[in-house]
Amino acid sequence: MAFGIPKIDLGLELSLKRDMKRVEEKLLEQIQGDYPLVIETSRHLVTAGGKRLRPLLALLGAQFGDPKADGIIEAAVVVELTHLATLYHDDVMDEAPLRRGVESANERWGNTVAILTGDYLFAKASDLLADLGPEAVRLQARTFERLVIGQISETQGSTSGLSLLDHYLKVVADKTGSLIATSARLGAMLAGAPTAEIEALTAFGEKIGVVFQLADDVIDIESESTESGKTPGTDLREGVPTLVTLFILTSDKPEDAELKAILSAPIKDEAVVEQTLVALRAHPALAQAKELLNNYAAQAQGEIAGLPDNAAKRALIELCEVIVTRTA
Repeated sequence: MAFGIPKIDLGLELSLKRDMKRVEEKLLEQIQGDYPLVIETSRHLVTAGGKRLRPLLALLGAQFGDPKADGIIEAAVVVELTHLATLYHDDVMDEAPLRRGVESANERWGNTVAILTGDYLFAKASDLLADLGPEAVRLQARTFERLVIGQISETQGSTSGLSLLDHYLKVVADKTGSLIATSARLGAMLAGAPTAEIEALTAFGEKIGVVFQLADDVIDIESESTESGKTPGTDLREGVPTLVTLFILTSDKPEDAELKAILSAPIKDEAVVEQTLVALRAHPALAQAKELLNNYAAQAQGEIAGLPDNAAKRALIELCEVIVTRTA
């Protein structure tokens, strides 16, 4: 399955492979410089791989206009550099020891170097973005604003009268959905796609971003090992509410009282983490989380129902289904 997408059109597959090769080359080119440590720390996550979902969506969005238009490869690199920068910062805040199956930058070089590496990647993305025009620059600025607001909102907690679940979904839309939406939008916009199609792809990107994070929440509970590239139960150790745990934390059932008490704070004892994972895997909250995940996936597919019936649209629909069922 090319790009994890089953039954992808052969012509589209070949085109995407060529373009993604150029994206990878330009990613490595962007982190070259005069400072060996910065190059080493930047390459750490770039070469660790990853799904490259954001560049892929930029390239797929471009299929609704002229996919060979100027700036599309650069746009795909910009969104991936931005994503990578946020990962360095996230790992510092989460004190994560592992990222993409390798030692996290903060674990290897310390928090200061990890934060500055993230800043460096933001700078490289901005430099590349400057050549894409003021509309692209403004879109990136507004996306970056949402990324920051999402992180602050997550840290602060709900203060706007929203339920815990609604607050969480808003945070996810800001922290994850915004950049994925921008990825699809940038590709379509630079390719000269019609306005209605740009808007549909943007809405799809936002929803599929939420789907991606909610699937991560399920994986964090269901994964039996580090196959996901992250340590299972990381959110439990950090006391970070996720979709599965929120269903329990908002439960008023007496039988959930003990589990609620455990989930209400970071779990530092590894034995308790393991016991809690076993309990969560057997709890109805996991099925509730999967149901909401599927609902969001259906909404995402609905956003692009009116797009031309071409290979790219079919690939987006298949991609949505793959994200829902992934295990890593």
